[in-house]
Amino acid sequence: MTARNDGWPGMGWNAWKDHDAVRRHLDAGADPESCGGNRPLHQAAAYGTPQAVAELARRVTDVDALEYGTTALWEAVIANEPDNARALTEAGADPWRPLIGGWSPGRLSLAGPTPDLFPRPEGEPGLTEPERAAVQEAGRLITAIGDIYYDGLGLACVAGIDADEAIRRLEATSAQGEDAADIIKDPYDYDIDETLHIVGVTTVPGGCVVTQPWGYAPSMPGIHTRLSTGTVSYGLYANPKSGNQGSIARDGVIKGWDLHPGGGHPDADDTPEEVLATYLFHHKAVAYSCAYAGLRLTEARAVTGPPDVWVELPERDYWTH
Repeated sequence: MTARNDGWPGMGWNAWKDHDAVRRHLDAGADPESCGGNRPLHQAAAYGTPQAVAELARRVTDVDALEYGTTALWEAVIANEPDNARALTEAGADPWRPLIGGWSPGRLSLAGPTPDLFPRPEGEPGLTEPERAAVQEAGRLITAIGDIYYDGLGLACVAGIDADEAIRRLEATSAQGEDAADIIKDPYDYDIDETLHIVGVTTVPGGCVVTQPWGYAPSMPGIHTRLSTGTVSYGLYANPKSGNQGSIARDGVIKGWDLHPGGGHPDADDTPEEVLATYLFHHKAVAYSCAYAGLRLTEARAVTGPPDVWVELPERDYWTH
């Protein structure tokens, strides 16, 4: 809830698109530096219009003030709002100020859809060869997977092993029999707990994908720890209630939990590679999960099915490691 004393009642994210409303609040005494504990300029940069951004930029003390380690210009670049970014630079924002992972808004924009957004000063480095390769592969992977519906999907993306090895590590068996066939045909006719033991496994370039288009089973810790021996496994559960939930296992140990793949906002302690990946796969959680494990899918079948093989998991507690 917005604080009472900052003068921004009712300002949800979509309200920053209304320049007249922003101006009226400011003229009535709204605090240009704070809205419910957040910086209004950062909110407008990500969700508003160039006019709203310019209005706020004229009234703040510092157009490059930081919020959680980033400037408003960074937020405009991350959100792929080039017109808002231009409004900020016209107000004096610095595109080349290093922020998270050493990236500046200007250099990060070189990896996005508007690489000519800011004139690059002499001596300012562009993208490295590995970074350009990452940009190219991200575009290819996103196109290959396509625009799929994935609410409720569970995935484990595993590097360096094929479907046969994944099945061996899971001690799974071929899903046969009438009950398994019925679940695969109409999984939503069953309670979720009755279907968690059925998963699909598919070999892909770079490794394999364990999938359950209707449930979270592949992302359970006990699946990851078995699959990730000597390698890495990235799990995704596209929770319809709370959003995408990511997890990482390395060599049988859970290294990350309750992550937010495709969220678009790098964390303050992210590496340069993690910042770039978060930017490239904004709103692309499935592609991010595959890319993290180095999987180079050429189509969406490994994710949405039908997989190479449906298998049945042995009964055990998969919430323990």
